[in-house]
Amino acid sequence: MKNIQIAALGLLLVAAFSCKQTKKEEKKQEESTTATYSIVEDSTDVRFTAYKTTDKVPVGGTFQDIELTYTAGETPMETLNGLEFSIPVSSLFTNDPTGTRDPKIIEFFFEKMAETQSITGTFTLKDDKSCTVQLSMNGVSTELPMEYEITEDNHVNFSGVMDLKQWNALDALASLNEACKILHTGSDGVSKTWEDVAITGSVLLEQE
Repeated sequence: MKNIQIAALGLLLVAAFSCKQTKKEEKKQEESTTATYSIVEDSTDVRFTAYKTTDKVPVGGTFQDIELTYTAGETPMETLNGLEFSIPVSSLFTNDPTGTRDPKIIEFFFEKMAETQSITGTFTLKDDKSCTVQLSMNGVSTELPMEYEITEDNHVNFSGVMDLKQWNALDALASLNEACKILHTGSDGVSKTWEDVAITGSVLLEQE
């Protein structure tokens, strides 16, 4: 009888040990297969639309160099929340066939500001598809409200509107308007450069 009890106890111990091993292996396998999201290199796109004349004629442009710093997370939001960027203003590109617009914007707008060799910022995302960017330009760091969407194919699109007044950039804007006075004059004879600038951005995420 004792031998039977000992054998039964041994079987229970073996079964318990095997169960623990299986659970540990399953947990380890689950951890190793947890996907992380990273940003596809060179997928980042940042564009702006400024406006001129009283008719608010749009002038679009982009920045060709964007440096990103982030930590890959288990969800798109984890990856994007806390994302930092730095955009050299020298990478401005407006596709102007004359080749005169970009140097003029840099000289009479960005170079009239303080500490603006680059525009920098940090993203904070919320669950309601809104986010903020703590954006630094002209020696001023303040929040830029934006909205975002994440598509089924892991494209993330951002949109918002900058009010240049929030970055004390109206003097720089006046400088640019003066330099572009004729080009920014509409049919009413008024030269105007608007202080609101529409901003869009996008990145592509991949699972690893």
